[in-house]
Amino acid sequence: MANVARVHGTDEEIRNALECAHVPTLVACLVHLTGDLDLLRNTERPVNDFFGDVQGGISEAEQARLRDRAFEALTRYRDSGVLPPAPSPATVSEMVNYLTGEELSADYAAFLHAELDLDEQDSYRTRGLEDLDPVVKQNFTVAIIGAGMSGLLAALRLRQAGIAFVIFEKHQDVGGTWLQNVYPGCRVDSANQIYSYSFKPRDWPQHYSTQPVLQAYFSEIAKEHDLRRHIRFGCEVSRLEWHEDAAVWELSYTGPDGSPSQLRADAVISAVGQLNRPQWPELSGVEPRNDAFSGPSFHSTEWEHEHDLEGKRIAVIGTGASAFQFVPHIARTAKEVRVYQRTANWMAPVPEYMQDIPEGQHWLLNNVPFYHRWYRFAVFWRSAEGMLGAVSRDPEWQGDLQTSISAKNDELRQILTEHIEECVGNDAELRAKCVPAYPPGGKRILFDDGTWLRTLKRDNVLLDVDPIAAVEADGVRMQSGALHECDVLIYGTGFKASKFLWPMEVIGRNGRSLQEEWQGDPRAYLGITIPGYPNLFCTYGPNTNIVVNGSIIFFSECEVRYIVGCLRMLIERDARSLEPRRTVHDAYNAEVDAANANMAWGISKANTWYRNEAGRVTQNWPFALIDFWQRTLDPDPADFEFVA
Repeated sequence: MANVARVHGTDEEIRNALECAHVPTLVACLVHLTGDLDLLRNTERPVNDFFGDVQGGISEAEQARLRDRAFEALTRYRDSGVLPPAPSPATVSEMVNYLTGEELSADYAAFLHAELDLDEQDSYRTRGLEDLDPVVKQNFTVAIIGAGMSGLLAALRLRQAGIAFVIFEKHQDVGGTWLQNVYPGCRVDSANQIYSYSFKPRDWPQHYSTQPVLQAYFSEIAKEHDLRRHIRFGCEVSRLEWHEDAAVWELSYTGPDGSPSQLRADAVISAVGQLNRPQWPELSGVEPRNDAFSGPSFHSTEWEHEHDLEGKRIAVIGTGASAFQFVPHIARTAKEVRVYQRTANWMAPVPEYMQDIPEGQHWLLNNVPFYHRWYRFAVFWRSAEGMLGAVSRDPEWQGDLQTSISAKNDELRQILTEHIEECVGNDAELRAKCVPAYPPGGKRILFDDGTWLRTLKRDNVLLDVDPIAAVEADGVRMQSGALHECDVLIYGTGFKASKFLWPMEVIGRNGRSLQEEWQGDPRAYLGITIPGYPNLFCTYGPNTNIVVNGSIIFFSECEVRYIVGCLRMLIERDARSLEPRRTVHDAYNAEVDAANANMAWGISKANTWYRNEAGRVTQNWPFALIDFWQRTLDPDPADFEFVA
């Protein structure tokens, strides 16, 4: 097995580090260190409740016994450098079953073995391109739009495959959302062990890293794989047009100097993301970047750091994920912060949300054989299918669907309500404003270690739930007629997530306009390909957003693997183009719609960016992660129409 860690540490260092260990992970590592399968069979299995004990309910006495056993094994390995033979696939399956606490099916075993990737063979890399003519591959050019997480991944995989590519990036650096969103407190809300490429683990400084750390990670990827020389920075694509006679896409873009240019490519991969175009509230006096307010005003995704917020009266419109992160920061020095809330958020209690990873955990990740793999896998499983069952409707449920949709959902509601009540204390007015009146999962659940609610209890912070009428020169006018004056106005109102590929104009076969065809109701097969738009591929396309299970990087790795598989089919067949069959596309979307209708976000009437203006859920994947993994494992030629 590759990259086996070597132990470097004194007995005391090892003892201290083991106190920070995730014990279920430690048990799996002990099998590598000792070859003793009784560790799996005679040890308490963890219970992976989403908000339960991180140690899976393993008793303190059992944890102590296992740490002692690990100390013996680690010091022996430190001194000898010898490991027993690698565990067999059957043993690895037993280890997986132990760590998940379940007896998993063969299908799940294959999926999770690939995700675990003990041999570090890069299981998400597309195979089969090595034997293709390198000259043919270099003569096939792919244009990638966006140099964020998905765009860099696509570029890296194309480079590995030997396929020529060019990247268009409207900004002056890589990183996408982690370059653009620089508001105070910006951080990821997926655990960083899984919010990272499977082939590029990192010993992260925090459990949920901040924007500068994440932008540096993606910048390092670009440098390590020599991707920057393929990127045209400061170039924004405005139009894609398919030319049937030549079987190419023509891209029209604006260069850094503002001059228009064109480029032709055999295929296009859109990696523009969803969370980058600001959504402005539909209020009187509000126009994008030009409202009626006389003082400084800006959107959180276009943060204007030149303004000194200390001692100022600040109005914040919106309480979504961005506001959730920046409001506690600005409240520390502002004279007053008035936060305008339309819909309350459910908050997941995550005590480690802003915590540094302990030094002992760093030592384990860098010194214990396979600890980094098994720990990442444990985090993946705990969040993978996570709360999916708790946000799915039970048709037998007799409760009020406006507040809960199943017994599990109701149990989750109670847990989240208790978290809010514990943080708010005896402030009945604040509690009433903060406890949502819709089922958990009806809109995005935000992660919280108590910081948001403690901020709302500050003397200089007010949470206002009354409806707004307009933005005026001096402040915010309420429908009641009251005017709330302020010095600075910040919009934390999210993004135009439902406008996929917008504002690009995309012209496909027979002059068809994609935006006109979609009419605000975007659909794609697997969120990746669209009938009538040959050789056009999307990452983070329609219905590929995850709500309560996993990391979006998992989806991108699956999508890019599938896209490169499609390119392989094109080159193998010497075909000019491919596109999904309309019947396949329509059947798939009907299946997704039916499933979303039985999820909390499909049932709830809460305001959410998951739905478009017509009320259809255009964002979310309603199934388990294994389903997406299996569907994107390898493209099926029968799903496509090829033009020779």
